[in-house]
Amino acid sequence: MKQQIISEVVQQMLPHLDNAQMQQLQKVLENALFGCEITAQTEKKEKDDNPKLIYAFVSAKRIEGCSEKTLKYYRTTIEMMVASTDKGIRHIQTEDLRSYLTDYQSKNQSSRVTIDNIRRILSSFFSWLEDEDYILKSPVRRIHKVKTATNIKETYTDEDLEKMRDNCTELRDLAMIDMLASTGMRIGEMVLLNKADINFNERECVVFGKGDKERIVYFDARTKIHLQNYIDSRTDNNPALFVTLRSPHERIKIGGIELRLREMGKQLDIPKVHPHKFRRTLATMAIDKGMPIEQLQQLLGHKRIDTTLQYAMVKQSNVKLAHKKYIG
Repeated sequence: MKQQIISEVVQQMLPHLDNAQMQQLQKVLENALFGCEITAQTEKKEKDDNPKLIYAFVSAKRIEGCSEKTLKYYRTTIEMMVASTDKGIRHIQTEDLRSYLTDYQSKNQSSRVTIDNIRRILSSFFSWLEDEDYILKSPVRRIHKVKTATNIKETYTDEDLEKMRDNCTELRDLAMIDMLASTGMRIGEMVLLNKADINFNERECVVFGKGDKERIVYFDARTKIHLQNYIDSRTDNNPALFVTLRSPHERIKIGGIELRLREMGKQLDIPKVHPHKFRRTLATMAIDKGMPIEQLQQLLGHKRIDTTLQYAMVKQSNVKLAHKKYIG
């Protein structure tokens, strides 16, 4: 408790003193309070500040352009941690967070990836508190990145894509598969598209990605033909690019597309048919054909190039050819 009070005094004086003065203040307080017993009476007030600090952090992230879905994930993650520690946020220490992460993993049988995602959110939160002078030092600094195994995710083969195309019984499904395969757009971006968004002459369309960021994606000649055939066959007046097959022909939802593709995968014996797999396949194919990683990053709408590199799985056959070419 004594150390908490010293830390709190130092925190409040942070804007007014330089580093040397701060160190001297800490020494004076430690000497002055040496041998003293201090009983906490302000614990409830500290806990009452917790919702305000979380709200301030989430508001800052909203201004930065984070989506409401991301903000909700941030808020829930932080609130769960705070409820578990049962402390005022200003007094949470590294040991509290280590115990929380360990207990969370044990209780929920969570993967290392999940635990590292939680660690990253907490790190962002406490770093923000430090930058805003709410705390002296982030307690997450000494909690290092959780090591995770490299998981090479599958992509579709050329045969898989052709089998899916050949077995489409609806013009809509064929157009959807081609759209996903040739643009690499996110499924959430595709369901928001309207017919008016498609520029058939330039074979491109504008999509709104994560954080409502706008970008142009491109499709090939085959996709153009299949899209036009699908649109021409429709009798409804819905402006949406893709709609349900049955009346009243409403805008199709993400779940509807996922279900349709999953059923197709079972029929054709293609493992793990999922919309996101088209995106990963396009990224891998682009890298294999020599597309510069910066251009692929722009095409996929990634904020960080590290994310693009995770999508791009280099085929082992190409590694072998490169070895022969450059090393012999």
